[in-house]
Amino acid sequence: MKHHYRLEYCWLDDGWYIGRLKEVPGVFSQGETLVELEENIRDA
Repeated sequence: MKHHYRLEYCWLDDGWYIGRLKEVPGVFSQGETLVELEENIRDA
């Protein structure tokens, strides 16, 4: 079963994009690009 979550881009910090999953509290990730952030949040 697939779940769909919304990635919220929170801020840009020292060249890194930081994001979180709105539906899952405490799940944050980062990436040097938005594409990398999306890949990293999938792993989280």
